[in-house]
Amino acid sequence: MKAGKLNWDDLKSIIEDSRQVRREDVRIRSGIGEDCSVVSFGDYDCVLSTDPITGAETNAGRLAVHINCNDIASSGIEPLGILVTILAPENTSIEDIKKVMNEIKEETVKLNIEILGGHTEITKAVNKMIISCTVIGKGEKNRAVATSGANEGDDIVVTKLLCLEGTSIIVNDYENSIKDILTEEEITEAKEYVKYISVVKEGIVAGKLGVNSMHDITEGGVLGALWEVAEASNLGFKVYRGKMPISSITSKICDKYSIDPLRLISSGSMLITTRDGSKLVKLLQEEGIKASIIGKITKGKGVLVNTSGVEEVVIPPERDELFVLEEKVE
Repeated sequence: MKAGKLNWDDLKSIIEDSRQVRREDVRIRSGIGEDCSVVSFGDYDCVLSTDPITGAETNAGRLAVHINCNDIASSGIEPLGILVTILAPENTSIEDIKKVMNEIKEETVKLNIEILGGHTEITKAVNKMIISCTVIGKGEKNRAVATSGANEGDDIVVTKLLCLEGTSIIVNDYENSIKDILTEEEITEAKEYVKYISVVKEGIVAGKLGVNSMHDITEGGVLGALWEVAEASNLGFKVYRGKMPISSITSKICDKYSIDPLRLISSGSMLITTRDGSKLVKLLQEEGIKASIIGKITKGKGVLVNTSGVEEVVIPPERDELFVLEEKVE
């Protein structure tokens, strides 16, 4: 099998086959595109999500915190605690582990979340450090937003710039090979993208406003996230490549390696569907968060309109462009 997420058909089959117990106190269950589970505890809901870091080495601790907290934020709930598991190869030093944990500590302080526990182990089972985290959030009963809540006619909004995480990873891991297309200033700017990959603020803002669905844009890029929202909601979408917020730095990198920015990992951007996208964009901008309307939720299939007006049906990305890039530069 190739590196990356399992394809959606295989994953859906595994999820459905493993779900033998259904408890009444589980309000939202895992599924395609549904990154959080929500468990009812009387007047409050407990929101849980888990994810590993496997595609990045630089800033791995920072990314581990944010990608998991972003999942909780996509339900409109504030994260409160994190559990951290580190599996490291035998050539790992104690300084390596301390460096990762210091990154995790710094980001949890910024987000005001507590490190609740976890596990650290040196093992022959991995050839590089794997960080897997579980984040817990707490919200008022029935307030959590589901990925599957999109409605026909909803505006589709994305926050900030797409590909912040992917661009940051590529620039850090392949700096020597991109010096011919980026200036020193652009390289520095791209490395700074890691500072903006949290979507906790926009998730909480949108949750308070009341939106129909949210999904943080991770592996598979914006097209993967759109497909997951549509699949979970039994609907389609129509979006426009020309409306996608992509920096010139990201465009240069993607052109160099012939990869599609719309299929590149994009932590740092939230995908939101709502009846009034203009109102949401205005509210987010008042909070200092850029946002763009890229299309609408529809019936039928997912469609991407290119800059020439030609429509193409979107199929779920087989894997993230980051893994495609890794094969190209090996």
